[in-house]
Amino acid sequence: MNGLLFLIPIALLLGFAGLAAFLWALQSGQFEDPDGSALRILIDDTGPADE
Repeated sequence: MNGLLFLIPIALLLGFAGLAAFLWALQSGQFEDPDGSALRILIDDTGPADE
């Protein structure tokens, strides 16, 4: 029972920290262009070899 007195506040603190990180990422524009990042891997941008 004494363990719950420590674990519940720690779990709430970590939950609020995760929520704050998500809201910060949302406000800073991290989720603006999810399709661009997914399609960027398909672009063949290899240039001439300098060897």
